[in-house]
Amino acid sequence: MPTMTYAEALCQSLLDTCEAEPNLIFIPAAFGGLSPHAKSFAPFYARFRDRIYPAPISEIALCGIGVGAAIAGLRPVIDVLSASFLYQGIAQVVNEAANVHYMTDGKTRCPVIFHAMQGVLPGEAAQHNRCLSAELWNSPGLEIVLPASPEDAAGLWKTAVASPNPTVFMDHQLLMGMTAEVPAHVEPIPFGQARVVRSGRDVTVVATLAVVERAVRAAEQVEASDSISVEVIDPRTLVPFDEETIVQSVRKTGRLVVADETIRSCGVAAEVVARVQERCWGDLKGPIQRVTLPDVPIPFSRPQEAVVAVTPEKIAQAVRLVARYQ
Repeated sequence: MPTMTYAEALCQSLLDTCEAEPNLIFIPAAFGGLSPHAKSFAPFYARFRDRIYPAPISEIALCGIGVGAAIAGLRPVIDVLSASFLYQGIAQVVNEAANVHYMTDGKTRCPVIFHAMQGVLPGEAAQHNRCLSAELWNSPGLEIVLPASPEDAAGLWKTAVASPNPTVFMDHQLLMGMTAEVPAHVEPIPFGQARVVRSGRDVTVVATLAVVERAVRAAEQVEASDSISVEVIDPRTLVPFDEETIVQSVRKTGRLVVADETIRSCGVAAEVVARVQERCWGDLKGPIQRVTLPDVPIPFSRPQEAVVAVTPEKIAQAVRLVARYQ
């Protein structure tokens, strides 16, 4: 299999889906964001320039146009660059796109994709580092996609394009340069199907986006230093959510750590903890641990940012803590 970066795999998926779906349009298109790997999307921009509609920076207008275009029969992709900018168009996302199918008794579909970069980036400070996964998860009617590998980015994108539902597709800019072997032809990856990234027997770690790779590094660290075997699970999508794979893992290990870049209060980790506790109370050997951002804005200062960041070291510390319980 060829080795590709995350950006290259996603670009190939963009090319494939544009070839297969003539109604797929982009308003505008900034895949790759400010990453140095943004140039990897050049083949897509060159081949399908006629599908890309440059637009003024007005997220509420862009998101509203996307909702209307989707209802009218197109498959628009609304690219707002940073997830933080979704706040400017949030009414169109959570109060229109998410509700229209239900409010029309299933008569109206809205197959729009809202694409954005999410996750903590060095030096981006509070206004460009918001992680909206939990807030969007609190808005029924949206599919939420969080790819954490090149193949997942390509396969989940194909499923998003084929979906009849409004979908929020979140990339993490720090993943754009990740390399891995990717099949020459990536099949669509079903939503609601978690990936067991690493098998283990002692502790389950659930992680999302760029934190998945950090969780793997933490698992390797504690296995080498403490002989703790860690299973790492990536949910891939929050809606639909593969609760069963996580529950089965926790029933096997008896211990759980959840690592994610949303904040601690009412975040993604909090919801995962609640669901596992409801179903695995008798299987747990000790309290579940969360490794998240604290309930503070992300500092611009690099030393302060390092204090709040979700790191492999913090995940490893949480794994060692739960592993003490027998």
